Amino acid sequence: MKTYTAKVFDETKYSLGEGPYFDPRFKRFSWVDITQNKLYTLSADGEKTEFDLGQPVGAAIPLKYGEGFLLAAADGLYSYENGKARLAKDLRKAYKPYWRSNDAKADPEGRIFFGASVRDDVHEAEGALFSYDASLRVRHVDSLVTCIQPDTKISNGMAWSSDRTKFYFSDSLEHAVFVYDYDVETGNIGGRQVLFTVEDGVPDGMTIDSEDNLWLAVWGGSRIEKRDGKTGKLLARIDVPAKHTSSCCFGGEDMRTLYITSSGDGLDGEFDGCIFTCELDVKGVAPDYAKI
Repeated sequence: MKTYTAKVFDETKYSLGEGPYFDPRFKRFSWVDITQNKLYTLSADGEKTEFDLGQPVGAAIPLKYGEGFLLAAADGLYSYENGKARLAKDLRKAYKPYWRSNDAKADPEGRIFFGASVRDDVHEAEGALFSYDASLRVRHVDSLVTCIQPDTKISNGMAWSSDRTKFYFSDSLEHAVFVYDYDVETGNIGGRQVLFTVEDGVPDGMTIDSEDNLWLAVWGGSRIEKRDGKTGKLLARIDVPAKHTSSCCFGGEDMRTLYITSSGDGLDGEFDGCIFTCELDVKGVAPDYAKI
């Protein structure tokens, strides 16, 4: 099994770094600090910006049209453009008062898949996986938000196979990554099966490469695991000098750089909470973009 070692990219210690995206259209890297309510961007020329939404931001997905983002937050989905956020979909009817969004991605058609998780230490872990299809507006459908996987614990990483027939999803406290049949026309998922389970840590955010292998951040495990997208077999590991690796994405000029986020909350390790990179011998794929 091949082993890589990640290097520090950004020495800032983020409380709960998550949701990394590299947008090859603008050569822009972005990520969120969930508990600090912030979206960060790093431009191609090295300019770093931040935006405070005033509530936890579970993820920020680049928009299909324009240079903005879709923010998955505690009470709704927001469109963020030109330094301003606008509510795109109120989630208070779908979410319990103590929930917040945790991780989100666009599917190949621009629908938003997003998870809800508990936002405090009082309630037991619970949540659900939802989708939001803005295209349904033209069909005069009242509810654009659909619960596609109820009774999750901590909704986390998501990815789609290159042939658009499989959807991958990690539910952290199930300690498993699941694979579903996926219908690209409707956005429906079904036929859930466990692809693999994780030991010595908790499955968190993930991405997929051009060969349909998954790269999974292991919370509490100081590593990224490369897994076969068909069998779940462990193929490689990236050692990361931070305890809680939280997510990852491909980027860079040739899409061979893996960007890795981590959490520093409550930790005192030298690099806990930093962002890391690792150069790989396989290419990633460009992200799918949100339509709103």
